[in-house]
Amino acid sequence: MFTIKTLTTIPQYLLPHHLLSTLMSKLTHCENTVWKNLLITQIIKYYNVNMNESDTANINEFKSFNDFFTRKLKADARIFTDQKNDIACPADGAISQAGIIDDGQIFQAKGKRYTTIDLLGGDTNHAKLFINGSFATIYLSPKDYHRLHMPLTGTLKEMTHIPGRLFSVNKTTTETVDGLFTRNERVVALFDTEAGPMALILVGAIFVSSIETVWHGVVSPPTHSKVRNWKYNHNAPILKIGEEMGRFNMGSTIIVLFGKDKTQWINSLRADKTVQLGEKIGTILKTI
Repeated sequence: MFTIKTLTTIPQYLLPHHLLSTLMSKLTHCENTVWKNLLITQIIKYYNVNMNESDTANINEFKSFNDFFTRKLKADARIFTDQKNDIACPADGAISQAGIIDDGQIFQAKGKRYTTIDLLGGDTNHAKLFINGSFATIYLSPKDYHRLHMPLTGTLKEMTHIPGRLFSVNKTTTETVDGLFTRNERVVALFDTEAGPMALILVGAIFVSSIETVWHGVVSPPTHSKVRNWKYNHNAPILKIGEEMGRFNMGSTIIVLFGKDKTQWINSLRADKTVQLGEKIGTILKTI
């Protein structure tokens, strides 16, 4: 049955997602002072961006709109939980969903689920690590801080780039597009932590001009037609809780996965809850 939300989403199926994102990338990386200052000023005004938190408050100091969008925060703008066995929030944003991975199925929205295998690019061995585990999906809006940080200290084992579409990841699209997060382009980073395996999935979206990580740099663009994988068997990067691990150049979504009976989310971690980078969102139940 068609609804108003469904009808508003239909045009997204027809849009040239990657072409639009490429054009947006050119616009957001443009260093023309008049153009980039106009964009920055409008976004700050429209989304009520809190520039008091920014390490650079003077918009003239940003080289481009993207430089502003991925701005660094002041050192004391976010405080990371320092209690033993706490899991820290990896981003500013809002909870889309959080809960248990039910027999390989992750809850997306009303009546919609997707599989862990599909989310992880068809890798059954990786999916087995998270059978009946836990997940949290965090949506970053345009006003949010767009750097991503570690929820726990972890040793990087693998990174996978999975090509796909670039649907919007806002609430309306999440509620109407089946398997949204398995359709969109994404980067999966698999870590070993004291709570066992942890996956951080950085999901691309329309107008997200790139996804990058601190150990690799820009992963996309360019996009590719096949899945790409990197293994870190020697000199694997170790990132401590709170350290930056990546960023979105424009807004998107990060999904966190843990294994069965390893972690527990706090009771208030529910859909639409606003969360802030560094705050406690869960507890480790079993350490490795």
